[in-house]
Amino acid sequence: MTQPDAEHAPRPQRLSDKMSRRRLGKRLLQSESVQRVGSLLIHWMLGAIWRTNRDNGTSSDWETLIDQEWPAIFTLWHGQHLLIPYGGPRNRKFVTLVSRSTDAEINARVIERAGYEVIRGSGGREAVMVAGKGGVRALIAMRDALKRGVSVVMIADISKGEARQAGEGVVTLARISGRPVIPVALATSRRIVLEKTWDKTTINLPFGVRSARLAPAIYVSPKADKEEMAAARARVTAELNRVTEEALRAVETRK
Repeated sequence: MTQPDAEHAPRPQRLSDKMSRRRLGKRLLQSESVQRVGSLLIHWMLGAIWRTNRDNGTSSDWETLIDQEWPAIFTLWHGQHLLIPYGGPRNRKFVTLVSRSTDAEINARVIERAGYEVIRGSGGREAVMVAGKGGVRALIAMRDALKRGVSVVMIADISKGEARQAGEGVVTLARISGRPVIPVALATSRRIVLEKTWDKTTINLPFGVRSARLAPAIYVSPKADKEEMAAARARVTAELNRVTEEALRAVETRK
C-alpha cells in the first residue's frame, strides 16, 4: 500500500511536517556560517543601495544640528531603519540597541559591519516590561555611551506593539542621561512597502534619490513625572510622524 503524498496526507501530519520545516529553517538561520555570510551579503547590499541613491538636496542640515546637540538620542520608527546605519557621519561614533533574541543576531552583525557599536536588550511600554527583557541594563549601557560622547540610535516604537507610537524607553533614556531626543526619518524614491507587516516595513531600492529629515531636539527634565513623560512621548510621536511624512514628500516632489 502506497503512502499518501504531502498534499493528501492527514492534516495532523501536514501540520507536523510544516513545524519541522520551520524548526529546521530557524536552526539554519541561527548557524554561525549563515549568520556570518548572511550579514556580509546584507551589509554589502544595503551599502550599495545607499550609494546608488543620491541626496536630492532636501535633507536636513545634519552637521549643524550634530555640532549643537552631540551626543544625542537619534530615534526613528520600526520598518524605516534599514539604511540609517549608512547615513550617519563617518567621523562620529554611534551605538544602537538590538534585541537580545537569537533571531536578531544577523541584524546586530549587519549593524556592526556598518561601523556601529551594538548593545543587546529590549525595551517596553512600561517599566516592568523593560526590566523583564534586560532593558534596565541596556538603558544604563546607553546612558554610559552618551556620557562617553557616543550618540545612541534607538527605535521609538515597540516591536509587535502599536506601530508609530513612541514607547517609554526613548524618553526614559533622555530623562536619565540629560541628552536630547532627535527624531529622524529617511526615505528613498524607489522602495517597496510590505503592507501586511505590523510596521509597514520599507525595503529601499537602488538608483533613486533620498532625503533625510531631522526634527529639533527634544529634552526631557530629569525630574519629569508621569504626565511630563507622557507628554514627551506624545511629542516624539508627533515629530517622528511629521519628519517621516516630510521625507516621503521630499523624494516624490524632487527627483
